[in-house]
Amino acid sequence: MPSRQLQVTGGDGAALRSALDDLRHRTGVPHAFPASVLADAVRSARSPRLPAEDATHLPFFTLDPTGARDPDHALYLTHRPHGGYRVRHAVADIAAFVTPGRPLDAEAHRRVTTLAYPDLRVPLFPHRIGEDAAALLPDVPRPALLWTHDLDTDGVPTATHVRRALVRSHARLDHATAQQRIEDGTAEESLALLRVVGRLREEQERARGGVSLSVPEQQAVPHGDAYRLAFRAPAPTEVWAAQLSLLTGMAAAELMLRSGTGLLRTLPSAPHGAVARLHRVARALDVPWPRHTSYAELLRSLDPRDPRHAAFLQECTALLRGGGYTVLGAGAPPPDHTVHAAVAGPYTHCTAPLRRLVDRYTGELCLAADAGREAPEWVTAHLSALPATMAAGERRAAAVERDCAELLDAAVLWDHVGEVFDGHVVDVDEDHPHEGTVHLASPPVPGRVSAPPDGPPLPLGEPLRVRLLHADPGRSPVRFAPA
Repeated sequence: MPSRQLQVTGGDGAALRSALDDLRHRTGVPHAFPASVLADAVRSARSPRLPAEDATHLPFFTLDPTGARDPDHALYLTHRPHGGYRVRHAVADIAAFVTPGRPLDAEAHRRVTTLAYPDLRVPLFPHRIGEDAAALLPDVPRPALLWTHDLDTDGVPTATHVRRALVRSHARLDHATAQQRIEDGTAEESLALLRVVGRLREEQERARGGVSLSVPEQQAVPHGDAYRLAFRAPAPTEVWAAQLSLLTGMAAAELMLRSGTGLLRTLPSAPHGAVARLHRVARALDVPWPRHTSYAELLRSLDPRDPRHAAFLQECTALLRGGGYTVLGAGAPPPDHTVHAAVAGPYTHCTAPLRRLVDRYTGELCLAADAGREAPEWVTAHLSALPATMAAGERRAAAVERDCAELLDAAVLWDHVGEVFDGHVVDVDEDHPHEGTVHLASPPVPGRVSAPPDGPPLPLGEPLRVRLLHADPGRSPVRFAPA
């Protein structure tokens, strides 16, 4: 599921980039790879473990944001002879390059995830592996986990299989190019079917009560000596491709549930307080939320091209927090909860192995489950520890996201110190009712607000005019006081 996406774009943005560099240095984010890891990457790239099956004749295509350098999954869609669709989903086989216990493996366990900053990415694997030898680059054979999903005419899966195979991407597309080809009718059948199958899967999601967030990318755009806030709405191809990754994640979870051994990505239902907060944010941003309209229905009515809706969707990512990993088998007690609330069904992470540690393990578990054999010992030995390892990595990623969001918000407001804004109080600290969070209507950013301790408490859920006291990227986060 998506998290908040942040980017610095246009101009040189030198001041903000310098603040981001300082942030990385201050928080000790791992950046350079140790020499032993780089040497292991070179050795592994030269001699990967290749699969016996050759599927390089299938015309896969990769579909990624512009500038992405680590394509880790590819698609090939066809009609089935007697109706319905076949979706082949190739996922990079990182286990072909990483040997348990060697430096690459140890470093991946230390990093856990790729960290996304607005100006760069701190990768999980060195360039030689993550952006070269293991990446599904065009016109070169690559080892992959090849998922095959057979769907009926409504997009409901009727059969799923996964195996190792050598694949070749025949086209590397960005979302703008893919969208244009689909719209002007020049797309080949496989790409054209992305819209057909993607929409069917959206309908299936709606029917089961699932929720997908089309989170816009938030951008800090240099504007003279300051920055302005902009949002980039996701292209429909991004939404459809995400539905196919979701399809594979759900199929993987079902495979593991049937085998009795696995690792599910679970998420409890959002607490009432979190939804109540979103109601307050909606009022702050003047986003209508009619009575008796569910959260899922509201999301489907929003237009991410509208800045108010875009800002609200950014805030909605808060409901996806609190997820974790649930172990099946391997000596673990039977789980009480096996469902991901936003997916509205069992689900696991398995389609981003170049950016997330756990996907290497879930891939092996699914291969074993599909073949009716035991998972490798190196997988089962780590299974019980993986939830804690992933939780630590996700906490670091969440801190990066939070710090970067605060920095970008300060960059947008830094030349408005002393000015008065209209906002809504969306949070009040439980033990300190004079401290809380206010969300501005324009620009649509949040910030901390402190009322005088000898005055009235902050009016939760109510409008409040506030004066900007501080906003200095990298030095002082956004702070307001009642005007």
